[in-house]
Amino acid sequence: MHRCLCPNKALPKPRYASVRTLIDGQAGEEAPILDSNALVLYFPGPKTVTGEDVLELHVHGGPATVKAVLAAIPRCASASESNSIIRYAEPGEFTKRAFLNDRLDLAQVESLGDTLSADTEQQRRAAVRGSSGSLGRTYEAWREQLLLARGEIEALIDFSEDQHFDESPAELMSNVSALVAEMRHGIRVHEEGGQRSELLRNGIRIALLGPPNVGKSSLMNLVVGREASIVSMEAGTTRDVVEVSLDIRGYLCSFADTAGIRTRLAAGEGGGGNSSEPVLGLVEEEGIRRAKQKASESDIIIVLAAVEPKPGADGGFRINYDAETLQLASEAQACLIVVNKRDAVDAATFSSLLERFRSEAASQVPNLHTTEIITISCHEAEAQAKSPSSPASASQQDPGAIHGLIDRLVESFAGMTALPVDQQDLLGVTARQAQLLEQCRGFLDEFMAVAHPEEGGDGEEPDIVLAAEHLRYAADSLVKITGRVEAGDVEEVLGVIFEK
Repeated sequence: MHRCLCPNKALPKPRYASVRTLIDGQAGEEAPILDSNALVLYFPGPKTVTGEDVLELHVHGGPATVKAVLAAIPRCASASESNSIIRYAEPGEFTKRAFLNDRLDLAQVESLGDTLSADTEQQRRAAVRGSSGSLGRTYEAWREQLLLARGEIEALIDFSEDQHFDESPAELMSNVSALVAEMRHGIRVHEEGGQRSELLRNGIRIALLGPPNVGKSSLMNLVVGREASIVSMEAGTTRDVVEVSLDIRGYLCSFADTAGIRTRLAAGEGGGGNSSEPVLGLVEEEGIRRAKQKASESDIIIVLAAVEPKPGADGGFRINYDAETLQLASEAQACLIVVNKRDAVDAATFSSLLERFRSEAASQVPNLHTTEIITISCHEAEAQAKSPSSPASASQQDPGAIHGLIDRLVESFAGMTALPVDQQDLLGVTARQAQLLEQCRGFLDEFMAVAHPEEGGDGEEPDIVLAAEHLRYAADSLVKITGRVEAGDVEEVLGVIFEK
């Protein structure tokens, strides 16, 4: 290609940029100039991105210039003595060649794919963690340890009657078991890292729960920044789950507004809990069922309550909440308890209502007694959004405290996805890798069960043949992670055997 586009010019010095005039050498006697000042770089393999020789052409960016150069390149094949064909690369072909030439392992390839598809800052950070190759090196080190252990066991199987070993069979199995136990712990750590990584890749699922008309749809619209849910004074407006994906300060989230949860029969005699409500229709009941299902599938549950007038003619106010939503929240990975409409009463009354609500919630769901209660006002936030030019005092910089609620959400996100400094690379563990790690750990568990039969049995010796097979299956699972499927597995095991 270089001879065709730059006739009578030698290849540039490897890894040095050179200025060349590109000519369409196959266009006839008067070969047109494609670009009079192109930058050409030559990278000889195998120390290149693909492991092969690479020629880079940096041309002027005008569409006509680029089109002319791309049209001339395929014609260079006719000038080649090897009858080769020059074509466009298939999608991902350069990455595939890098993998086939041992420049990348599958873990790094997956990291590259995640980097290209990252939509949020946290997705990008998780993706680049797998690009260093440290995960692949860890998996390969584990595989080599299993290979060594398997070789020692198979040497015991094949030559125990003819050779003298420094270790007895019991000592050998004990040493291998110690190695396997340590490896199982390391795999569990990687699996936990994979779970945190999946939250960043697939998004953190958030569900809004609460009784009807406490402001769930209003809160969702304020967080999302648009009218995703219908807001109405009529109770039970939301009958189905309304779900929106959004980027909250670098974290991909799935925000779900759900139907208001209330019981079929009238309640009302339970203090600050459910108020008396009409009999539910089938559609609303189905919406409540879906709300509970969405809560069970969510990573974070936001329980919303609100200050409302007490029903009846007695007057006064209460905090309307649903006790069942508190129980659902206590079972989630993380939860926030939020009280809306704090501006409906004066500060002293609100403080008294809040203290009573805190006491009732702690008595009904003891797990939540240490959970902080966040107070907001969707009405204040909406009023500020409608009149953004109105003067605001320092205390009104966060009208309705919606930004404060988002701050708490982000703190929860960080707590759910954070890893120690020395484990940051585990954010690069993908779902496929985690699945194979779980498979590997399963085979190691089976090895331990064979190597250490339960006490009180018939006193049989461990089945070392079966134990060796479990180690082989575990090593095969690790090989599938990096994609380095070696044809010489048998030769490697024999090498370990004869070294012993």
